[in-house]
Amino acid sequence: MSDSHGSRSDKDTPKLTRILVWDAPVRVFHWLMVVSFVIAYATGDSERWRLVHVTFGYTMTGLVAFRIVWGILGTRYSRFSSFVRSPTAVCTYLSGVIRGRHERIVGHNPAGGIAIVALLILAIAVSATGWSAYNNATPDSMEDLHGIAANLMLAVVVIHVLGVILGSFLHRENLVLSMITGNKTGRPEEGIQSSWRILGVVLLSLTIAFWWVQWQSAPVNGGAGQKPSVQQNHDDAD
Repeated sequence: MSDSHGSRSDKDTPKLTRILVWDAPVRVFHWLMVVSFVIAYATGDSERWRLVHVTFGYTMTGLVAFRIVWGILGTRYSRFSSFVRSPTAVCTYLSGVIRGRHERIVGHNPAGGIAIVALLILAIAVSATGWSAYNNATPDSMEDLHGIAANLMLAVVVIHVLGVILGSFLHRENLVLSMITGNKTGRPEEGIQSSWRILGVVLLSLTIAFWWVQWQSAPVNGGAGQKPSVQQNHDDAD
């Protein structure tokens, strides 16, 4: 029996190699979201940096809108259909991890997929409540909801990061590096054919252009070159 298994491993098991899994738009989206969330969260309680906070909050909104579209029309592993699984599938996967069964999954694993969906939903909640609080469209309680949503998002981010670290250890593959290079280990036929590099460049360029417009719209304080936030100027930028 062992001879048969050995023969199957040698002759029938495809050789694993480095393949392209994450296209450029997904990678650009991922790291822009990291930057935007960190800066927006860090400046959330500062009046001095309010324009920066709002700018990166709006950036998150635009990025989420793009990710939803790309989750429908994008490449194989960027589509929601490739990683959104039922609660049963998620529990089965986590149960297997606890029992030491490390299933090799090329794209997002079921638990990671749930985290991504949760982050997108929370990002929408953060953006909606932040916009309402900033534009005085709702009572002051909306600001409290904005803070709660942001803290929940931070909690999911921490869980996601811990999951990435655990997954990197269990599968002996640097998952952070794979989100930079786009490459993971898999069978040749499992890789995507195109990285959509041009679309990634367009996404990055539009984001930087938005930041530049926001910066140019900010007033200079006393001629010192400092550009604090002012509600009127941000409304003009809208």
